[in-house]
Amino acid sequence: MNTARIVVLVIALGAGGVAAYLASGYDNKPAPVQPVAENLPTVEILVAKNDIGLGQYVKPEDLQWQVWPAATASGAFIRRDSRPEAQNQIVGSIARVPLMQGEPIREQKLVKAEGSGFMAAILPSGMRAVSTEISAETGAGGFILPNDRVDIVLTRRLKNPDPNGGNDLILSEVILSNVRVLAIDQAPKEKDGQNAVLGKTVTLELKPEQVATLAAARQGGTLQLALRSIVDANAAELTAEDLAIKRSGGVNVIRYGVQVRQQTSQK
Repeated sequence: MNTARIVVLVIALGAGGVAAYLASGYDNKPAPVQPVAENLPTVEILVAKNDIGLGQYVKPEDLQWQVWPAATASGAFIRRDSRPEAQNQIVGSIARVPLMQGEPIREQKLVKAEGSGFMAAILPSGMRAVSTEISAETGAGGFILPNDRVDIVLTRRLKNPDPNGGNDLILSEVILSNVRVLAIDQAPKEKDGQNAVLGKTVTLELKPEQVATLAAARQGGTLQLALRSIVDANAAELTAEDLAIKRSGGVNVIRYGVQVRQQTSQK
């Protein structure tokens, strides 16, 4: 055997040994450890299984228990571990605000009627529900819905005292500001997704002192509802004193079809 063949044989044997060693080491190498996902603690809370509308009575099929991360479970949520009978206790309550499917149930958004009617149940403490007549013309064409905010405008027609004749005076002024609409006719909520309700009666949420203002205004002229923007819903409400000051500065008078601002004297 010549030298060249011996050299080739030695190199082949060496390469084979190295390959066998590397293969043996790779096979015996432990597999990388996959990180195990940490199990976060959870609780079961009571949620709305279906959409619950304003004024709707809560039924058993409207509620269900749902797993919720314990770290994000508010203290206002109803937990199964602390109140296992809550589902039965909540049934029969009235929704004071709309609840969406999957929303956690908070008892602050529900009220027990305790034999009272729906309106008395949802009316905030110290407030009054007062109804007045409206039409398509005085109710913003039917686009005022429950929970909207409105201003109430009083329009009066004054006879012209001039014996020689002439047009009557028409005066308008805002008598109540930022008033919440509770219902249109007997509809305490938007029905079937419609965005307009043509009703004949509107029920308003008023303070006790505002009730007398509205009652007197109904006898003194025509009332009109002015729909406020949703952006202005949280604007500061004008008090009776504020409105009196504004009225003392003048009222809108229409003469010959032209609206002008007329100053009024203070007594």
